[in-house]
Amino acid sequence: MDEENKQAVMEEPETASHEEEPHKEEEDEREDEVFEHPDYAQELEQIIRSNLPDDELREKLADYHYNDIADVLGLLTTEERKRLYRLLGAEEVSEIFAYLDDASDFIEELTPETAAHIVQEMDADDAVDVLEDLNQEQQDAIIARMDEEARADVKLIRSYPEDEIGSKMTTNYIVIKRGISIKAAMRSLVEQAADNDNLSTIYVVDEDDRFYGAVTLQDLIIAREHTDLEDLITTSYPYVYDHEDVAECIEQLKDYSEDSIPVVDSDMKLLGIITSQDLVEVVDEEMGEDYAKLAGLTDEEEINEPLKQSIKKRLPWLITLMGLGLVVSMVSGSFTWVVALLPIVVVFQSMIFDMSGNSGTQSLAVTIRILTDEELTPKTRAHMILKEVKVGFTNGLILGSLSFIAVGLFIFFFKKGDLPTDTNSSPLFMAFGCSGCIGLAMIIAMTLSSFNGTVIPMIFKKIGIDPAVASGPMITTLSDLIAVVTYYTLAGGLLKLIGIG
Repeated sequence: MDEENKQAVMEEPETASHEEEPHKEEEDEREDEVFEHPDYAQELEQIIRSNLPDDELREKLADYHYNDIADVLGLLTTEERKRLYRLLGAEEVSEIFAYLDDASDFIEELTPETAAHIVQEMDADDAVDVLEDLNQEQQDAIIARMDEEARADVKLIRSYPEDEIGSKMTTNYIVIKRGISIKAAMRSLVEQAADNDNLSTIYVVDEDDRFYGAVTLQDLIIAREHTDLEDLITTSYPYVYDHEDVAECIEQLKDYSEDSIPVVDSDMKLLGIITSQDLVEVVDEEMGEDYAKLAGLTDEEEINEPLKQSIKKRLPWLITLMGLGLVVSMVSGSFTWVVALLPIVVVFQSMIFDMSGNSGTQSLAVTIRILTDEELTPKTRAHMILKEVKVGFTNGLILGSLSFIAVGLFIFFFKKGDLPTDTNSSPLFMAFGCSGCIGLAMIIAMTLSSFNGTVIPMIFKKIGIDPAVASGPMITTLSDLIAVVTYYTLAGGLLKLIGIG
């Protein structure tokens, strides 16, 4: 290779590195860039309050999502809202109201006739949600003015308790008869699409209106006219029963990842569907309920809930936990002699209590999650208990060892004066004797708390009680009891060992 080429080769990496620097700077700039979203609420407020002619205003509003329009309703005056309702019409207003968390204030501004017209245009499940925000007199006035079909759909959904899947379904779906031609199926689809917009899956019933299967919209569209409809139908399509418990259905519904799942009665008659949007709402509600239970409540609390109702939800668990706390205090009281002879043990008890409680709560969370997802065999339960005990023991061993060293050094160098003097044991032995009690107590307490956090919800599940009721506060209190007995028993043993107990 000649000298000129060698020089060129040697310079290439340097050139490349110079070329990479601008790209790196651009990447850094992109990382620092703040992405801003347009303020649709402000835009809508300005548009609605403008003096645009009705047609032009309606055209501009058509560019915005119903959810964004719902967000701006509370910023408008009553007169501005009434103009908006008149411009958009009942059908579009019903779509907006479906996105409101509480439509009662806006419904009260309307006459019963107008309100009924809007509510009956909504999906039946959304209509039920809106009606539930009103008092009984308002509900009766609106329902009485709805058309017969809408009234029947609302009555059907309201007939189910809130914890049953039927209360979450909608009657907005497309259904066709088994045995018809592709052309007839398409004609039926077009006719029903005017009133029902859940089009991705078309449900099929037999001659007795019993659920038979489902056809995807895509398959129906691309099918040739001479294709047999039967060849397109998935007859093993998943479904749920109307009286099934919502909590038990959630995992089944999530597993299928379908846009919608049919809801049938005990005779397999198709009653409605659960959409993916309904499922998201159901999961959100269930998470809220589980969160409430883990806090020791029997149910979620509403912001405007009466004081008496809130007290009623909280008091039973507080009484139970106070009783358990009293037991912990009584057990602690039996070790006052340990505290009198070795006061420094009190300084570190909260650390053991906290780690014991945290370990139990972690096992509780894992166990409840798995129990919710699936039914466990005895072998799987045993494996799970053993695993959690191993995790608790290993974590306890690591943290206990660290505590033994760190606390021993801390006591020896900074708290030597708080150790007993009426003993022949050296300060070094006493310092690490105390830290040894702490470390060993942490290992035992975290191991037993992990065991409790796994076994207790399993027992609750076995006897038919929601395992989430085996809540964090209960496990924490039991963990405190374990920590008290373990820690002070070991500390008492140390005192007896050095001859002052």
